[in-house]
Amino acid sequence: MSRFAHGDNILKKENPKSAKDIRKYGGNISKQYLHEIRQQYEIWKTANLALHGPGKAIQENDRDIVRQRVALFNTYKNYIDQQKYAEHFDSRSNLHSSALEEFMYYLFKDLTADYSTNALIGKSRAFKDLSFKSQNYHSMLSAPGALVELKDYDFVIGATINAEFKCKGNETGDSESFDMPAIAIECKTYLDKTMLESCSTTGEQLKKNNPNALYIVVAERLKLSEAVNLKNCKIDQIYILRKQRNTDREDRFLEGYVANPIYEDVVWHLFSFVREYLSSDWGGKIADGLQRGYLI
Repeated sequence: MSRFAHGDNILKKENPKSAKDIRKYGGNISKQYLHEIRQQYEIWKTANLALHGPGKAIQENDRDIVRQRVALFNTYKNYIDQQKYAEHFDSRSNLHSSALEEFMYYLFKDLTADYSTNALIGKSRAFKDLSFKSQNYHSMLSAPGALVELKDYDFVIGATINAEFKCKGNETGDSESFDMPAIAIECKTYLDKTMLESCSTTGEQLKKNNPNALYIVVAERLKLSEAVNLKNCKIDQIYILRKQRNTDREDRFLEGYVANPIYEDVVWHLFSFVREYLSSDWGGKIADGLQRGYLI
């Protein structure tokens, strides 16, 4: 699990290990740009950690705190979105998308802390599927051969589960530890049709094994046509933070182009949606539905 996904991304570039990364980030220009970004990142990080809230209980100043976090993010994002950084660190570097992932941590860190200090929050390689595979029947009787399949998620709120799988009559078995999302958020600089379809598949897989999980997509800009039917997507909500359609990166540096800010009201809706979901009773018991007369 990584809470400071963007900071980890910068650190990896500052200390490249592979030959490929050394070629990409070991030069003087990269080092200078990373030094400049590091200074602004530390300011952004320190300011967010100094802010407290919003938390589980609704407070009068909750929206003001969210407004401050958004303002800090806009300032930092405007800095790293400068042309020289945008052209030097392309989308494959994940520099810009990881900033959004870390913003999610600052937004929800105090909410999850109100539930437990052991709450899972941040970038995670979390549960995808569970299966069993024994070499033969003899081995099946002694150990179930549990296989936990994991998947990388940009941001997760959930729990870490320590599980043991034992066969009847045997004390030894398989021990597995894995992260289980209650909420999974996919972070994108922009959302196009291919990404949407991939996200929908991920959401369907997540809900197959954890029906109560919430799956959300958060993107800065949108690259979808009206021909896309969002009703077919296995996604609980899609947020477009800038309320703006995507343009080619080069066009954003042309004279006259206006980049929308990340809007506070969109982030507030996201936070409120997640807070209400975490504090609600997820239900799902047939007995509860039978009392109402409708089950789902």
